[in-house]
Amino acid sequence: MDSTDRKIISLLAKDARRALSDIGTRVGLSPSAVNERIRRLTASGAIRRFTVEAAPEALDLPVLVFLWIGLREDADEAAFRAFASAHPAIEECHHVTGQWSYLARVRLPDIGAIEPLLDEIKAQRFLGRSETVIALSAAKDSGMIPR
Repeated sequence: MDSTDRKIISLLAKDARRALSDIGTRVGLSPSAVNERIRRLTASGAIRRFTVEAAPEALDLPVLVFLWIGLREDADEAAFRAFASAHPAIEECHHVTGQWSYLARVRLPDIGAIEPLLDEIKAQRFLGRSETVIALSAAKDSGMIPR
């Protein structure tokens, strides 16, 4: 990957609908050369997907929660990872160092939806302990990808 590829990725990250001609003008390539680079970057996995950033409020998911999760000693970690990956409320789930097993970024319709989510994780016998942090506002947010 060279600096031109990085510029193309940066431009697409800001607006995935940007015209090939516009990208070409900014990086000094023809639209067909830009298209070929995007195809190659996608095939190599450098570009994983093209997506839409949706307003959480428009999708009736205004509550952002960070959930620290400590797995039970007997929890099936692979099953937990599959559960987290498939759960529509869980936007991100990261295996972390320190006293917790995972940190999940969760979008919910209201604060009352937190407890049923925790109950669901408990019912699967994954949750040993947790700490819930409700975001009040964001100084910077990478956006929401609807599932």
